[in-house]
Amino acid sequence: MAATKKSTAKKGATKAAAKAKKAEGASKTGALARRRRPLTLVTGGTGFLGSHLVRLLVAEGVKPLRVLSTSAPAWLEELGVETVKGSVTSPEDARRAVEGVAEVYHLAGRVSRDKEDAHKMYSLHVEGTRVLCEAARGAGVRSMVLASTSGTIAVTDTGDVVPDEDWPVPLEIISRWPYYASKLYQERVALEHFSGKNRRLVIMNPSLLLGPGDERLSSTKVVLDFLARKIPTVPKGGLSFVDARDAAHAFYAAMQQGAHGERYLLGSANWTFEKFFGRLERITKVSAPFVSLPSKLAVAGARGLSSIFRQWKLAPPVEPAEIEMAEYFWYLDSSKARTELGFTPRDTSETLLDTVNYVRENFLGGEAFRNAG
Repeated sequence: MAATKKSTAKKGATKAAAKAKKAEGASKTGALARRRRPLTLVTGGTGFLGSHLVRLLVAEGVKPLRVLSTSAPAWLEELGVETVKGSVTSPEDARRAVEGVAEVYHLAGRVSRDKEDAHKMYSLHVEGTRVLCEAARGAGVRSMVLASTSGTIAVTDTGDVVPDEDWPVPLEIISRWPYYASKLYQERVALEHFSGKNRRLVIMNPSLLLGPGDERLSSTKVVLDFLARKIPTVPKGGLSFVDARDAAHAFYAAMQQGAHGERYLLGSANWTFEKFFGRLERITKVSAPFVSLPSKLAVAGARGLSSIFRQWKLAPPVEPAEIEMAEYFWYLDSSKARTELGFTPRDTSETLLDTVNYVRENFLGGEAFRNAG
């Protein structure tokens, strides 16, 4: 009887041990699977558009998620996002960032109208993209969504036409400004270095980004200048703009269903600057400029004023390049993005109101409210 009990106990212990070993093996296998799950990488994830995209990806349950950035703000850690500190211009940083990655949102960039920044923009946009693409290919990355700008294609001398993705590159116009020239070459470098079997590159071309969250005023400076009454005249040209939150959704959709080698223009409105400032006047109660000068006179005046301010070692109220660009029409047709990516921009009034509120609260404080009217 005692022998039988011992035999039964031994069998039970053996089964328990086997069960525990199986559970341990399953646990290790599960942990290994979790570790090996392909990552999503975002470069430029701390910028205006990038921060909206990262938050959207987290909300959509995209994980593991990694950001390559020169800084590691606390909000990334709070969202559970891994941060690799570095730059896309460094081959070593790029290799570390793409390890175990399946898809990349490449948003790292620098916005400047200053010709003195040409070298920095070329280094980041062109060389940095080449370095990242080569690292991504070596790591077996399958898909990349590249953030470019509508300014590489959608800009004309007159507002009579609205360019789409098939419009000829207006090289004669955009070569005047290093930012747009460097973004055009960035697109070409990406197409050249991230191609081949099982690779997919989608190019996104958003227009002027507006909305809340532009901590560096990389895109919403025009609204700040309006509120601060720094815009003396109404340019003859026109602009297109899109809410950064809507652009982020389009980028996410592009990763899911965008076609290789295709570009997608993103814009919610094509307005003259007169209409744009008029809408801002209604929202802010700040009087819009009403004087309009011939293009050559407006640009010459801005250059003269800039020269005087720089002699005094002061920043000019408006850069001459900004005045020059505003004499052109940056209109675009977003039909392709609407059809293929489901791009549905929100009401323009919401975008403008949210932009104004953010700029006032973060850059002008209560002073803007007291001076409004």
